Amino acid sequence: MMNAILLKKVGYLLLLFLGVNGLGFAQNSAVVREMLIFPAQEKHVHGSSLVCLPTGDFLVVWFQGSGERTADDVKIMGARLSKGDKTWSEPFEMADTPNLPDCNPVLFLNKAGKLFLVWIAVQANQWEYSILRYKTATDYGKNGPPVWSWQDNILLKPDDRFAQEVASKFKELPHNPAGWGGYAPKYDNMIIDASRDAGKRSIGWMTRIKPLLLDNNRILLPLYSDGYNFSLMAISDDDGATWRPSQPIVGRGPIQPALARRKDGVIVALMRDSGDEPTRVHFSESKDQGETWSATTKTEIPNTASVELLTLHDGRWAFLGNDVDDGRYRLSLYLSDDEGKTWSSKTRIEDYPPGKGSYSYPSLSQTPDGLLHLTYSHHAGGEKGKSIKYVVIDPRRIAK
Repeated sequence: MMNAILLKKVGYLLLLFLGVNGLGFAQNSAVVREMLIFPAQEKHVHGSSLVCLPTGDFLVVWFQGSGERTADDVKIMGARLSKGDKTWSEPFEMADTPNLPDCNPVLFLNKAGKLFLVWIAVQANQWEYSILRYKTATDYGKNGPPVWSWQDNILLKPDDRFAQEVASKFKELPHNPAGWGGYAPKYDNMIIDASRDAGKRSIGWMTRIKPLLLDNNRILLPLYSDGYNFSLMAISDDDGATWRPSQPIVGRGPIQPALARRKDGVIVALMRDSGDEPTRVHFSESKDQGETWSATTKTEIPNTASVELLTLHDGRWAFLGNDVDDGRYRLSLYLSDDEGKTWSSKTRIEDYPPGKGSYSYPSLSQTPDGLLHLTYSHHAGGEKGKSIKYVVIDPRRIAK
């Protein structure tokens, strides 16, 4: 009996050391708080987005269902962490397009304090046919989901300049003939040809990362296409009332842009690598407030899965992503003192051996008290191991 009690106590202490939510190492000293938003379960849950409301409440959204684009029961779910509470609410429905999968939700507040939920409805169960949808609300202070006052689609119409930009920027990319035979069409030429198709360039643009709000009521909403395997911005100059496309961010696989603005006004995009090896975070910049973008180059940060970027109150930049080139088993927070030229510190958020779980698609926010709030997909393995994890970090505990 005593041995059983002793073993139970040892097991409990070991659990505390390892972290009750699956953190595979002793707790990082910068971590203030961490929890699963809901108990791990078997449904596929992925792609969270987090926003702090003016009331001090947090709202988080994610997509959930039997799969991703192949399962028509996939819907957008959400939860609320009320100010002062220690646990998240029970999940509730935020959006559901009947008989279509709904994926990749993004939550944000515009300059006027209106709440936006933007996501994709996947037609024909193919990413390339996705349609951008959005809802807005000004009544979001009560428990449960917001009271939505408007819903519509965001329809973009890139014109012939899109094709001209694609052809021009591919000429600036490093020559790469790898993997193509004499009888096979070359990758660059296939994408250039597809860019001339007005139908293809008008649909299939997908959300993933929060937008960048500029001082003149301009919103840059990052979008990407699995068809073209590159990105662009949806631009609004009226605080989200209407939208139009930027010119594309061209490269071999730069998707899911995360944005930050330098002190000189240049906007930087860091992007997930969905292209050729070596797999590294892609870089592009815009000197005209997001209208046009440089052809992408690769940084030194390994990457195959996800990125997120935020300018902190103290001027440092925070990068959060999968800094490995073969999976999603590690998630790291980088800090930069020089606007992304170099990264002075690195903090592991999740760190496991290859194949031991998947931790990806992060969302990053900072509250007025300086704390960083993170959510991300937490797939610890097994049939009932999927949830969204919430972590709070004090960046002041991370050495500059």
